[in-house]
Amino acid sequence: MNGAQLNAAVALSAALIRSRAGDRRPAIAVLLGSGWGALAHSVQDAVTIPYADLPAFPRPGVEGHAGWLLLGRIGTRTVVVLSGRQHTYETGDPAAMKGALHTLAALGVRVLLQTNAAGSLDPQMRPGEMMLVADHLNLVQRSPLLHEQGAQRFVDLRDAYDPALRAAAQRVALERGITLHEGVYAWMLGPQFETPAEIRMLCQLGAHAVGMSTVPETIVARQQGMRVLALSLFTNMGCGLEDVALSHAHTLAAAQAAALHAIPLLEAVIAGLEV
Repeated sequence: MNGAQLNAAVALSAALIRSRAGDRRPAIAVLLGSGWGALAHSVQDAVTIPYADLPAFPRPGVEGHAGWLLLGRIGTRTVVVLSGRQHTYETGDPAAMKGALHTLAALGVRVLLQTNAAGSLDPQMRPGEMMLVADHLNLVQRSPLLHEQGAQRFVDLRDAYDPALRAAAQRVALERGITLHEGVYAWMLGPQFETPAEIRMLCQLGAHAVGMSTVPETIVARQQGMRVLALSLFTNMGCGLEDVALSHAHTLAAAQAAALHAIPLLEAVIAGLEV
């Protein structure tokens, strides 16, 4: 959609959410990636709205991405949870989540907490463990800001993943005795998994994790003035690093198995964020 259509869709979406939100004003949004969907069960007193009712929102087409917005509480925090994203590989559009993120900004959201499933490129970062994204490599070299006009399209990404939010997450993990790695996330388009040669290339470029999401959403969120925190859950080692066949079913199964410790940590991180 063009700029005018996007603005109209965002206004309609934000108005509908406000009409159902009552006096709740979320400052934190959580975007759930593959395997993280169980957090939706932790949202108390939730208002649930399908993406299909929100003109600015996409229609996810990948198993594990439900396509629901939930507005409620996690602990004492009022949050809006996006259960599912549309990936660039589904339509070719890196701006697939742009309308949703603009809607969050219109609602007054100041922090976007992203989650994803990723492959590990570091032998010290094992499947079932988690990594805070400290920086990213946009290897797809596509931007959700393409075709925009004006100076606002030139977004500074020096601290794309907020250092203070990362430090807060590390404190929570330390208190719980959970290892929380930090590293560089490489965005690959997909939907096919990487080849062993591509994994070797990514290692040489300094990446610690590889996945098919997160980067476009971070770019849009930063343009909209939101602070970003991103958590990767390792579901496998990169292709060729171990003798394991990769599949989306394997990704979901591994992520769901790790959710027993990942979801409680995510809840605690949300509770500990300063916004």
